[in-house]
Amino acid sequence: MPLAPLLIAVHVVFALGLLLPSLLLPFALRARRAATESASPVVRLLLALQAKGTVVIGLGVALTGVALLLVLGVGLVSQPWLLVALGIYAANLAVAFFIQRPNLRRLVGVRAAFNDRVWEARARRQRYVSYVMAGMTGTIGLLMSTKPELW
Repeated sequence: MPLAPLLIAVHVVFALGLLLPSLLLPFALRARRAATESASPVVRLLLALQAKGTVVIGLGVALTGVALLLVLGVGLVSQPWLLVALGIYAANLAVAFFIQRPNLRRLVGVRAAFNDRVWEARARRQRYVSYVMAGMTGTIGLLMSTKPELW
């Protein structure tokens, strides 16, 4: 069995796992109950990944990335589509780490007061950030699928 397809699959799972909490948690925000009080196993998993899994998953992304370079060769890094995808992924991680995570921390454990317009506006803003992040992630997937000649 070739090693490259397995490494690619594991790498993609790790890379998505690093972004999924920031992408999906804004949609778990509810005004009537804090997300930390949710009975949903998916929300609990996302909260655990956001709180404790970032370093382990990030290490997995780095290790599988290095392994892919060793298996496929460093010539892969000269591919324009990959460089653009890596740039988008880095921007996505920056948005997740510096914008989404701090703002989610303020909203996830809070139960909004009745008719709390400020909380609702912040939660809506976080969902918009998630839409942008999802678009960036989709663009990476498109680049990986089509491997276009960009220049």
